[in-house]
Amino acid sequence: MTNQILSDALNIKKLIREAEAVSDEAMMAFAKLKQAMIKARQNPGVALDTGQRAIMRLTQAEQQALSMSTSLLRVHDELSKVARTKGMTDEDIPTVIEPSGIAEHTISNTPFELA
Repeated sequence: MTNQILSDALNIKKLIREAEAVSDEAMMAFAKLKQAMIKARQNPGVALDTGQRAIMRLTQAEQQALSMSTSLLRVHDELSKVARTKGMTDEDIPTVIEPSGIAEHTISNTPFELA
């Protein structure tokens, strides 16, 4: 394996892990935001339906982030297959992605209008 191929492989390895970490951070930020929004609405002076549309939109964003995370897992899986095919391995941290982590999942869409 040439030095350039090894350099490219190590760079891709670093970048896919960074992308996965950013995806996880986004999902955690959405969860914190939703928690704060719901907590704020528990104030006795705030109507129960306050911010409902915003919470619904945030839930949609969370679903999209989860879909992005799943797609990144699939990318990682494909890159791992390329690495095995080309003779490059993750000796220090092998990539093991369970089939359930990259399987097609259907998230039921709750029917509601967001006009």
